[in-house]
Amino acid sequence: MVDAAVLTEGINAVWVLTVTFLIFFMQAGFAMLEAGNVRAKNAGNVLMKNMMDWSMGVLVYFFVGLGIAGIAAGLTAPGGYSVAESFSYVNDPGAWIGWLFGAVFAMTAATIVSGAVAEQLKFRAYLFYSVGITAFIYPAIQGFAWGGGLLSGSGYLGAAFGTGYLDFAGATVVHMLGGVAGLVGAYMVGPRKGRYTSAGKSIPIPGHSVPLVVLGTLMLAFGWYGFNVGTQATVLAVEAGALVFKGEALGRVAINTTLGMGAGAVGTTAYTWIKDKPDPVLTANGLLAGLVAVTGAVPHVTVWGGISLGLIAGIQVPLVYRFVVDKMKVDDVCGVFAVHGSAGAIGTLLIPVFAVSGFSAAQLGMQAAGILVITVWTVVTTYAVFKVAEVTVGLRVSDAEETEGLDKGEHGVSAYPEFGTEARGGEGL
Repeated sequence: MVDAAVLTEGINAVWVLTVTFLIFFMQAGFAMLEAGNVRAKNAGNVLMKNMMDWSMGVLVYFFVGLGIAGIAAGLTAPGGYSVAESFSYVNDPGAWIGWLFGAVFAMTAATIVSGAVAEQLKFRAYLFYSVGITAFIYPAIQGFAWGGGLLSGSGYLGAAFGTGYLDFAGATVVHMLGGVAGLVGAYMVGPRKGRYTSAGKSIPIPGHSVPLVVLGTLMLAFGWYGFNVGTQATVLAVEAGALVFKGEALGRVAINTTLGMGAGAVGTTAYTWIKDKPDPVLTANGLLAGLVAVTGAVPHVTVWGGISLGLIAGIQVPLVYRFVVDKMKVDDVCGVFAVHGSAGAIGTLLIPVFAVSGFSAAQLGMQAAGILVITVWTVVTTYAVFKVAEVTVGLRVSDAEETEGLDKGEHGVSAYPEFGTEARGGEGL
């Protein structure tokens, strides 16, 4: 006799592991997209940063991060907390699948930042920040929003509004956090040499490979199905003694992910075509912005809502990017704030407007409050971590290293040695 509870637990666990592996593949997408967006002389450096985001990040998140999330949740909701209980997952094999699923979200938040500060930030300073975001910057927000803390229905802020914060798969908890952190980091490290004239006019510095940008974008989109659809972690349940497949819930999440993605790319393409000519790099950013915008909304909004959120996110990409670069004078290399920051905020704020259940003023207020909390926390903590890094190890590479390229200056290698005059270094053993 098959135990239905054991069967559903096993199938759901395998599903979670499968989508976790898909989300991990997003690391490859980020690596390709960011490598294509920088000049050839810096491609190896940005790839190195991406590898260390994952490699060092999972260690930090295992020993520190998830425990901090539990403490942050307990401090901001009634009932208190236990430090020992918050870190109990470390020695609990039954908790390790859940930890791994949480870890790939944390690593995504960390990796977003590297695209904003590429081509001028020291490698050691980046590692310093990567530890900070995986140890406490992201985990605190995870605890506030998803761990039963401040922003949940039972948290202090959620109770005040009478409803919890809605962000299904991390449009703000992961993506906006990463986008805002990237903006702060890019501001603090300063623009690349030659990015602005003496009069403050921005001068484009194109990346070296549009094909890599588009390839990375499509790899990210593929992994995003794990990110969004995988968050619908219960695919099979036992209800009234019978097995029930959660196909409708999965379907809504999958269709809104797909429609938001398409609408984002169409929105950016239409806007840039009206203004000048359709730009493949901007269209790639629009596709990703559409995905970001619906990430928090996919189970909560109608299909028309999914399309609308993606379209709005796509149109705002070139507008917000130009504002950041031209008005704020922040050299956001990969445009991460427009893709992850503003798109995540807009998509999550508008969930009540397109909600399946109808509009709720209280929910809209809670969404605005949650976005404010995440933004303020991220700005303050990111600034503090980068400031400590600046004082201890410094932020920018030297002018000579920036001119030569961070591949040679920071790692002694060349990502494309066949185009240079020197043999590739760093052969190791």
